[in-house]
Amino acid sequence: MAREQRPVFYSAARVESYTDAVIAIAATLLVLDLTTTALGTVDSDASLWAALGGMWPNFLSFAISFALLSGLWVIHMTQFRLIARADAVLLWLNNGRLLFIVLIPFTTSLVDEYSEYLAGRILLPINFFLATAMGVATWTWAAAKNGHLLKDDAKAEAAAGGSDGLVALACGAVTIVLAPWIGSWAFLAYVFNAPLSAVIRRRGAGRVESTGHSGG
Repeated sequence: MAREQRPVFYSAARVESYTDAVIAIAATLLVLDLTTTALGTVDSDASLWAALGGMWPNFLSFAISFALLSGLWVIHMTQFRLIARADAVLLWLNNGRLLFIVLIPFTTSLVDEYSEYLAGRILLPINFFLATAMGVATWTWAAAKNGHLLKDDAKAEAAAGGSDGLVALACGAVTIVLAPWIGSWAFLAYVFNAPLSAVIRRRGAGRVESTGHSGG
């Protein structure tokens, strides 16, 4: 009789540390596009300030990408605060997230150099959408099978975490739709991420409370 094979689990702390390191490297690489931008002829303080002022689209792209990359890191930290262990599926889902995260410096540089073209405006929003989607898939898998990879006291938060991910995907989809028309300003759609998530969480808590009262 064949012996039942036990599932293999890995340390969530190792996955978290590796992800932290990759995100930190990606965030650092963002600044390279600023350092490699030619300022042109500078022969006075006034011309230097003028040249730096002319780089405002580069600074805007850098700030937006850094802020959103930081948001991806916060999501990652929040998830792994609740994840107790990892399995092979979660490892590769998280690797998929990192694949799109390390592409962010490249797609950010496309915004700076080719913003007049559709591809230059839309690839960065698509990049962030796919990174977010892989993060949602990572959490969905961890919370599946009655929270088989979550800490025991975190299983009650599984549904809320899933709704937060769907809101982030919706904001990302809106960004992709708007980017061809308004460029990097489309990322303002992510401003609504936290408020919408909070509203959905409150409504969900209200439904649970009303159900509990009616049941009582």
